[in-house]
Amino acid sequence: MAPAQPIAVGITDSPASNAALLWAAARANRLTCPLAVVNVVDDRWMAAEVLPYLEVLRESGLALLKEAGEKATAAEPGLHVTLQLLEGGVGAALGDYSKEASMLVLGTSGKTRGALTDRALQAAAAAECPVAVIGDGQDAGRGILVGVDGSREATQAVAFAAAEADALGEELTVLYAFTGPNRWIAAGLPQSSFATHVMEEEQIVLAETEAGLRQDYPDLTVHSVMETVLEPADALVRAAAGARLLVLGSRGKGGFERLFLGSTAHAVLSQPPCPTVITRMHKQPHSD
Repeated sequence: MAPAQPIAVGITDSPASNAALLWAAARANRLTCPLAVVNVVDDRWMAAEVLPYLEVLRESGLALLKEAGEKATAAEPGLHVTLQLLEGGVGAALGDYSKEASMLVLGTSGKTRGALTDRALQAAAAAECPVAVIGDGQDAGRGILVGVDGSREATQAVAFAAAEADALGEELTVLYAFTGPNRWIAAGLPQSSFATHVMEEEQIVLAETEAGLRQDYPDLTVHSVMETVLEPADALVRAAAGARLLVLGSRGKGGFERLFLGSTAHAVLSQPPCPTVITRMHKQPHSD
């Protein structure tokens, strides 16, 4: 049997990073997998004359890793912890390291604009595994919320969220946020308009999603919600306030393939209301 892939947590010296470390350690302990604590030294701007300063940054990073490792093992005795110092741009370095991880965990300040939030967004966009973004001061809530829109990415997010809810004994809420036409436009549309047809299709997608979950997880309590007024990101942030976990796909329906992080996921990660996981599509092998 191949060894379990580690959960990787990227750390800095911020309070949110400490929250991410403890969240990742608890998850790794629950899943009986290793925890890899990672710090990135950004050396891209280093000129030859400041190389001695780079060594200072490395030493500081190693000290930070050692302290974080001790915190993780103190919080979760018996947890296998490894320490890794990386160099380069934060997003690229963590994205590359994510190839070896089952999940990448990051802290965020929760501020729409801020260095920590920007780093989390960069890493989330570059990662090749699910990414969990944890804010400082997010109290442990109840229930798991997943956003759906009928896309392949959303289907995978639902599968992840359902498995989490089942394992944790939490209720699952499936939220479909669909913004209809502008009310002035809608006023001029006939009752049997295209917009009405689309709304009916979205309701079918939501009903089919719930039915599939009840078949796969007969003991799981599932709630379905359709939001037609708020924008998807706003609806998810509001609904997830006080939740234990929010789960989203990396891109929604209509998202461009070249974008690693869709607009809804980007907006939610800029102000995560609770621990938030962005899932990734599994790469399918090419058929001959």
